[in-house]
Amino acid sequence: MLLGLVLFYVGAVLILNGLWMLELISDREIWVINLFVGVLSLLAAFRQAFGADADATSIKAAALSLLFSLTYLWLAANRFSGADGRGLGWFSLFVAITAVPVAADTLLNAQNTGDVWLGLSWAAWAVLWLLFFLQLVLRKPVTRIAAWLAIGEGVLTGWLPGYLLLTGVIG
Repeated sequence: MLLGLVLFYVGAVLILNGLWMLELISDREIWVINLFVGVLSLLAAFRQAFGADADATSIKAAALSLLFSLTYLWLAANRFSGADGRGLGWFSLFVAITAVPVAADTLLNAQNTGDVWLGLSWAAWAVLWLLFFLQLVLRKPVTRIAAWLAIGEGVLTGWLPGYLLLTGVIG
């Protein structure tokens, strides 16, 4: 259920960040969802890493979840500080590079459709984080592409699977 909870709100933040990049949400508002989902996913990751039932698998999941948490918290902080986002852009490159072997490993070891979905999600997230690097550090004009990709990934890798997990349809 914890995964469903986090994915549901990751979907929301990706969709809303996409709308923000399309200038349909203001800078003065977007920090709210980023801070909320950053803290929510941080708490879930801490539970996975430091809970009484923590093991190697849950600690690995926490480490990967924290990539999301820090991204959202950093974006929220940038909206407050007025930072230009280059630091977040470089972190996004780190995440994109990290996500590639995670996607490959997940796909190579997939044992069911859920594993395949997760591997493909990691591949999609790698592309999105790479676009953030291109946008924030190299100043490439990829904002609209990143925005629409964030919205699509928000639905397909977050909101919909999170909802299906929460309602017991999958899981």
